[in-house]
Amino acid sequence: MRTETILLLACFLLSPAALVAADDEPTPSQTLYYKLSPSLVSNVQGRDKYIRCDIQLMTRNQEAIEDLKLHDPAIRHELLLLLSDQQSEELKGQQGKEKLRKIALAAVQGVMQGLTGEKEVDDLFFTSFFVQ
Repeated sequence: MRTETILLLACFLLSPAALVAADDEPTPSQTLYYKLSPSLVSNVQGRDKYIRCDIQLMTRNQEAIEDLKLHDPAIRHELLLLLSDQQSEELKGQQGKEKLRKIALAAVQGVMQGLTGEKEVDDLFFTSFFVQ
């Protein structure tokens, strides 16, 4: 009798109905990236210095990708203004780059909040970073 109960329970757990119920549970959102292209290049504060960097924006909303494409010029404008205001010496160290990353993320979120009513961007990553 006990073997029949275990067998019945195993059949239920592996049945398509049980699998469908497991699929109904909410899944975490997919992580998506939007690459700002071409690279951002700007003069920075300091004697004849410039920065060239590649940036990717992370979101978990497919609709945000379309908004990022649409508002790419406004995002690039804001980031170029931000980059041109940086001190070249501060950007050479890890702390300076991380500080810039956080400020740039806030700037992009501010642009998107103003244009769409939503922050849209969860994170910002430098995928290349060069100061000369």
